[in-house]
Amino acid sequence: MELIPGLPYDIARDCLIRVDYKQLATVVSICKSWKSETESPEFRRLRRAACTGQKLVVMVASVGSDLVVLGGLDPVTWEVSVSVFIFNFVSATWRRGADMPGVRRSFFGFASDFDRMVYVVGGHDGDKNALRSSMAYDTAKDEWLSLPDMARERDECKAIFRHGKLHVIGGYCTEMQGRFERTAEVFEIASWQWENVLDDLLEDAMCPKTCVCGSDGVLYMCRGGYVVALKGSTWQPVADLPADVSNIANVTAWQDKLGVIGTAGFREPYMAYVLDLKNYKWKKMETPQQYSGHVQSGCYLEI
Repeated sequence: MELIPGLPYDIARDCLIRVDYKQLATVVSICKSWKSETESPEFRRLRRAACTGQKLVVMVASVGSDLVVLGGLDPVTWEVSVSVFIFNFVSATWRRGADMPGVRRSFFGFASDFDRMVYVVGGHDGDKNALRSSMAYDTAKDEWLSLPDMARERDECKAIFRHGKLHVIGGYCTEMQGRFERTAEVFEIASWQWENVLDDLLEDAMCPKTCVCGSDGVLYMCRGGYVVALKGSTWQPVADLPADVSNIANVTAWQDKLGVIGTAGFREPYMAYVLDLKNYKWKKMETPQQYSGHVQSGCYLEI
């Protein structure tokens, strides 16, 4: 079968493999041979192997000098992915990691110990059933380890690595469907066991996606137009949120700084600010047009 006149089949197929996913709809309409090729399971396998397949709603975590990209949705079929890709900033190369085992999960919590491990917790399966299961990915050995199940199902939970322990905050069970809990669970790495459930860690039953741990070990989150910090057992406002990031997309903490990305309203451009946690003053960051699209997840990596 001749895909592109004058080119060997393997070379022509490699050209199709590198087509941007936004152009695939055009590709399949060109001719029957291109349609047959691009819709084949082997074509999708080769795109994944070449790291040219693109995904939506992926999760990212920094581990040492690596950037780990987990899961996501196929932008054409909306199939949940179990793939893992790792970008190393020293060699400037991508590599394929071992696929996530178990059920295909979405909207899971994830966190890194910043050394070699990435933890995946909760989320939901293909039938929208919230999950209690959790696991860890060892980037050095390229292998997955099972953790004991959490005490509760936790869909759309937030995972944070704090004081050497994995904290899983909020989320909701299958029956609650979007009605978030205020509780949290803590996993002790040394004993490989979950500790008792922390009741009412959050003041309000809300999505915990903005919750982060600062370099000072304090928990921060955005709520009601403020940045609030957990001091003792109470959440206290420490700074007003800038008006043009009132709809928060992502919050990241590093070196006495808090990075906030958000918009002023629906379909408004994304803006980025950095809060100095020493004096609680904001600095607006330049956001080039090519980096102003939707943000699903983010992380901090020091090169």
